[in-house]
Amino acid sequence: MKKCLMCKKPGNFERGLCLQCAKKEIFTKTKSFKQDFFGSVPSPFIGRYNYPNVNIGMLSLQEVKKDAREYDNPRSWAKHEKKAYDVLDYRSNLVNARQKGNVHKINEMVELVGIAKKPVDAEVHLNKKPFFRLNLDSYSSPYGPNTEIEKAKITENVKVSRYVDKVNSDTDLKSVKAMQYLYKKGYDETFLTRVLSVGSLGIGKDRKLVPTRWSITAVDDSLGKKNLLEFRDFKDVNELVYFGGYMGNSYLILFMPGPWSYELFEIMVDKEVNEWSSQGLRYATDHENWNGRKEYVKETAGGYYAARLPITEKLKELKRKGSVLAFRFITEEYQVPLGVWVVREAARKALMEKPLEFGDSELMIKYAKIFAKKKFGMDISDLLKKSHLLKERKTQKRLGDF
Repeated sequence: MKKCLMCKKPGNFERGLCLQCAKKEIFTKTKSFKQDFFGSVPSPFIGRYNYPNVNIGMLSLQEVKKDAREYDNPRSWAKHEKKAYDVLDYRSNLVNARQKGNVHKINEMVELVGIAKKPVDAEVHLNKKPFFRLNLDSYSSPYGPNTEIEKAKITENVKVSRYVDKVNSDTDLKSVKAMQYLYKKGYDETFLTRVLSVGSLGIGKDRKLVPTRWSITAVDDSLGKKNLLEFRDFKDVNELVYFGGYMGNSYLILFMPGPWSYELFEIMVDKEVNEWSSQGLRYATDHENWNGRKEYVKETAGGYYAARLPITEKLKELKRKGSVLAFRFITEEYQVPLGVWVVREAARKALMEKPLEFGDSELMIKYAKIFAKKKFGMDISDLLKKSHLLKERKTQKRLGDF
């Protein structure tokens, strides 16, 4: 059995280090942060603490890089199978150059960073030299030290796409409609999060900065709801099972015929208690039926909406409607939070795999129990018994029953 080179924890780790030790290694690397620099700025970052008076920042590299977009590009990371170490390496180089501001006052420079076609180049002067720190969050991607801006200016003519310019100029278009329009034009969730967070969308008088953490879920939720409206009148999906994942997050996703409903169970494979469970259980769970949810989920938080989006995308692609029961298995491989994008991309990868098709739901559920036991050593029988979705399916009357 191989071991981590630093802490000797058993396991076959990439680069020879477990993630916790890899994080320490990044801390001990020579990070030559400068007080004054000229560099690329891939994205804005709007804080949420002390709302509405928040920190308004730009996540900045301390030099101009041709590949600056890769420092804030989850779709690309997943496509190229980047590991957690790679993401930490990317993101630890970003300085959050920030200043205090009120969300009702749009910051022109930060807005340009958010809506630009590509990372902008800027000259930044900080009030002190940054000391290395890695900021980790279960919603947002990690980033390096926070430091106050003394002054800054963009040093190039910023290019904005005509579609983004269109919604930015339309002060009568609601933000949800604007996001859906850009999504249809091919803009991904990360870009839409940037545009929403810097206050570039919505009715003119209502425009304001939105904390990055809130923007992420707002985008996932809005786009998912839009997809739901588009496939509600489709024919029923067949009984399908998808399995796959990314970075220690595996999804077993069961599609069943019937009206839309969705339930998610998040299970800690290597722990007895899931920290998100309100009842101290090994799993956390939330659900919705065809009426949707009227309040934010209680346990699975942003991961609920992040997984729901690719699921609705898949149903839309299949031109089918249905009920979806999803299990997220979180293994020891996922030790350091890298952001809710991991959840979204893990679910997407699962749904890219070829599904297994079953003749009826009971046979499919029996298979899911056997699979979970064999793959993860997990008995999901109790979860299935407690499933709101499965209970509703048993009591729900359909046209064919009359």
